[in-house]
Amino acid sequence: MDAEPNAETVPDKDPVASMLSVIDLSASDARTTEDIFTGASQSMPLGRVYGGQVLAQSIVAASRTIPEERIVHSMHGYFLRPGDSAKGITFSVDRIHDGRSFSTRRTQAFQEGVPIFSMIASFQDEDPGLEHQEPMPEGVPAPEDLPDIESHLGGLHPMSKRLFTDRPVDLRHIPVPIYVAADTEKAPRQAVWMRVRRPIPDDPAIHRAALAYLSDLTIQESILRAHGVSWATPGLKVASLDHAMWWHRFGRVDEWMLYVQESPSARGGRGLASGRIYAADGTLLASVAQEIMIRVPGSDGDTR
Repeated sequence: MDAEPNAETVPDKDPVASMLSVIDLSASDARTTEDIFTGASQSMPLGRVYGGQVLAQSIVAASRTIPEERIVHSMHGYFLRPGDSAKGITFSVDRIHDGRSFSTRRTQAFQEGVPIFSMIASFQDEDPGLEHQEPMPEGVPAPEDLPDIESHLGGLHPMSKRLFTDRPVDLRHIPVPIYVAADTEKAPRQAVWMRVRRPIPDDPAIHRAALAYLSDLTIQESILRAHGVSWATPGLKVASLDHAMWWHRFGRVDEWMLYVQESPSARGGRGLASGRIYAADGTLLASVAQEIMIRVPGSDGDTR
């Protein structure tokens, strides 16, 4: 299955509109199956598809084959190859199971017939049951009391700055970002306030997909912080290997959310990070886990 041969990269004059555009997939013209969808990619300065975009698109593709009353509650996916942001993506959905309360789908993302991402997601009818949650950390500075991301980008090349200024997301790091320089304290944890930069439609399905889009931002940084490594480290190589996410409760992504992140382990050129996403009122919205490949020049894990 090939991606659209003439698919164009979506322009990023309005990053929020671009995000919404790429999330809204089209049904394929293929007549052999109704479960193939196509999508474009956001423009990326380095030419690689942003992983959170493929996560969101794969969830949307799977949800198009699910009754509306069933909502996504978990996904587990593997990043197989880097994607080209100048090319379209084809999404093939397998209807693995439909039960009385749950549905399971497998989504494969392809470019030019080659798989770049594979995911299994589960959907459930809303049911009553036991309920508890880990509370949001106390004493966290409010996002309004923290500087925006642009104030931390001094000294970056204009092309590198585009990675941040063209994002549809407003980010506020606690304690500080590590884009240009590492934090003086080596600690395997951080927190990040985040929200989409302007209001988006009320459709809950859009907000759940957008939350997946946001979940791939910054989660790798707890691993870097543990070793005093910044994103600007010459020769640093980082690539997401897999991603898991569990949606617990509904929340709006165009309102402030706190992403609490930590890394329990790094070894063998891989690092594991986990995170919890809270609404501003303390409601736990989602949990996330991701393993990355990491190569730091001069370290024991550098295998260049």
